[in-house]
Amino acid sequence: VTVLYFAKSAELTGLKEEELVAVPTPISSRDLWALLLRKQPRLVALQGHVILAVRQQYVAIGDHQVTLADGDEVAVVPPLSGG
Repeated sequence: VTVLYFAKSAELTGLKEEELVAVPTPISSRDLWALLLRKQPRLVALQGHVILAVRQQYVAIGDHQVTLADGDEVAVVPPLSGG
């Protein structure tokens, strides 16, 4: 599973993407976020202000179950500012 980091999440992690191995599946979006926080603790700065996208579909962090397979992408999408 490839995790893609955008905007503030890329800034916090210093990465644009990374690979996750051995992700349990199905997994709740809350547990997936917790897994990402264990791997990248600085993401805690986005707690409560971030959404995940799994296979380009937005998933709120909560009890929603997601099934991940090899080659899937998970994007960490922080709040975007516009002007």
